[in-house]
Amino acid sequence: MSDLLIKNARFKDNKVQDILILNKVIAEIGNIGESQDVPSIDAKGYFVTAPFVDSHFHLDATLSYGIPRINQSGTLLEGIKLWGELKPNLTADALKERARKLCKWAIARGTLAIRSHVDISDSSLLAVEAMLDIKNEYRPWLDLQLVAFPQDGLIRVGSKNNLNKALDMGVDVVGGIPHFERTMEEGTESIGYLCELASKKGLKVDMHCDESDDPMSRHIETLTKETVRLGLQGRVAGSHLTSMHSMDNYYVSKLLPLMEEAEISVIANPLINITLQGRHDTYPKRRGLTRIPEQMLAGLNVAFGHDCVMDPWYPLGSQDMLDVAHMALHVAQMTGATQMQECFNAVTENPAKILGLEGYGLKKGCKGDLVILQCMDDIEALRLRPARLYVIREGNILSSTQEVTCELDLSGSKSKTDFIFSKP
Repeated sequence: MSDLLIKNARFKDNKVQDILILNKVIAEIGNIGESQDVPSIDAKGYFVTAPFVDSHFHLDATLSYGIPRINQSGTLLEGIKLWGELKPNLTADALKERARKLCKWAIARGTLAIRSHVDISDSSLLAVEAMLDIKNEYRPWLDLQLVAFPQDGLIRVGSKNNLNKALDMGVDVVGGIPHFERTMEEGTESIGYLCELASKKGLKVDMHCDESDDPMSRHIETLTKETVRLGLQGRVAGSHLTSMHSMDNYYVSKLLPLMEEAEISVIANPLINITLQGRHDTYPKRRGLTRIPEQMLAGLNVAFGHDCVMDPWYPLGSQDMLDVAHMALHVAQMTGATQMQECFNAVTENPAKILGLEGYGLKKGCKGDLVILQCMDDIEALRLRPARLYVIREGNILSSTQEVTCELDLSGSKSKTDFIFSKP
């Protein structure tokens, strides 16, 4: 069934309207009468949003926490070392089993699109084959976009052939990690090679870039140069960019216009960046998150990614993009009303632009993909991270949850509460 009538859904403008989905597409929004030919659900005045989008994830590593051991230092480098120890023992079945579980978590949380970086450093490309299988298997319910990611360095371990093979196999996006090459020069060389490859193949670029506390890690500057030189504007994303947190303000005042000129998208990973960065600091201790408010003010498209869920780098998580945005607004001190709304956009419409999702949104003619949240608006969604009452894909209900309320008994006086601040 791909036809559905959603009654009484609350939009961002606080209007309560009906949504009619016919043949997988939003056919009408407004005051729509009941129809015996179309099944219906009642949103009861709760908030409707387009699906959440995770613009940066590692599906091949997910849910591997504790294998072969736990990252005791909690550092990025120990996580990479652990992943290197785990890789020789990976099997396709285990990779796919963990990925399937994560995909189900994502769908239940209302995340219907994920861009996942897949390690191509292993010549067997086992993880690539497994994730391509998952992409095809979950295609009816989840848009999965894969990035060819040379985790151990493109030049450092000679991964060019592996990366090209992965792209030929059907991986969607060119990835990189220039700050993990042996030298700044090799990092620069890797950026040039990867951008030229993307230009030649007509692909997008998404590079782990400057995931470091070193203010002299300035590969983003090179990435902007190569983007403009090759005419890749609007097709390139810089992920993490945490060194910008430590750069001096004068240099950043030069860098932001360069990024805007190149139409670079920014993908921050608040849960992981606040966890991994600043590990060498005593006090004061840097937060390590890239300069999100300044990037947004400069006109850059900024999105947030979950990055990790229970893997060598992060021991927590449940694939909830509202957790990600909630962390971001705190760490970036974005508690103004408009700023909080921008944080919500950074897990919905902004990453949808980066992934190039067609038909995304809540307008007539868009795909019939949406989520009903047990709250009144986007800011309350960030505060509560509420139940996803309905997750809908092309008019089909993929997941549903009963309204969550707490029943109180205070000296015989019984009542209920749902933590919602106000109702009309």
